[in-house]
Amino acid sequence: MTRSRSNHRRLLSLSAATFIAIALPSLVGLTTAGAASPSVSLKGFYLALGASESVGYQPTLTSPDGQPTSDGYANDLVSYEASRGVSLQLTQLGCPGETTTSMINGSDPCYGGRSSQLAQAISFLKAHHNDAGIVSIDIGFNNVAACMRNQQFDASCVSSGLATVAQEIPTILQELKSAAGPSVSFVGLGHYDPYLTAVIQGSGGSQFAAASADAMSRLNDVLRNAYSAASIPMAATGAIFESHDVGIVKIAGVGKVHENVARVCQLTWMCKRAPLGPNIHLDDHGYDDIARAIERALPAPW
Repeated sequence: MTRSRSNHRRLLSLSAATFIAIALPSLVGLTTAGAASPSVSLKGFYLALGASESVGYQPTLTSPDGQPTSDGYANDLVSYEASRGVSLQLTQLGCPGETTTSMINGSDPCYGGRSSQLAQAISFLKAHHNDAGIVSIDIGFNNVAACMRNQQFDASCVSSGLATVAQEIPTILQELKSAAGPSVSFVGLGHYDPYLTAVIQGSGGSQFAAASADAMSRLNDVLRNAYSAASIPMAATGAIFESHDVGIVKIAGVGKVHENVARVCQLTWMCKRAPLGPNIHLDDHGYDDIARAIERALPAPW
């Protein structure tokens, strides 16, 4: 583990391991490509939207099922940009378990129908209309995750969830872009498949893993199409998880597995032992890699 920011990770020496980010075109104009350095003072906001991973959700000793942490990709991105002389003020509105539907209508534990994440994000963007900023959105996974629990795959549920994402995410993107000022840009995030690790549990697990891989590929296609239609780039999370790489590798404590399965083991809590695993969320290394993917999606000089 290269970083040790959480006490439970230090104690257990566990290895550390998915959204939309916005580029700051007005800030780009303040310097030339290749000229950015820690001595350059650029300021803006970073609005992180989405579900659990947008707030750095991870299992901890006090909350084995998971809780928001300060070790997520949003926090990492703020740190990376600070090292380049860019000061980002982070605001996180994400809600664990959020779907595209609850993001719109607020039917979640965070907003309780009294407001919604989308409404709060729109208010924030209108209040910062004249400011430069980054916005990240990590949504869609929970629309289909409920269809793939306990190695039970509900194909009709997945198709219905994907249809809902295809219908609702364009509305979310349109309303966010309409509220944003001229100095705000967006980058979309796809999703990895934590259920690939089911192959470790035998032939039945292999069947489930194959079905989940197809579902996640379809979800990312839906998201990619929506982001493209809204002229929003999508960070390459699939490349991080080597989603289509099936060469055989050996990993400690697990044995021989395909590369894409190994990456899930290395970047999430899915192959960790109880009480912290298995858990579908990213670990420190995973969040770090997602932040790097967001960073690469930003235009020069980012």
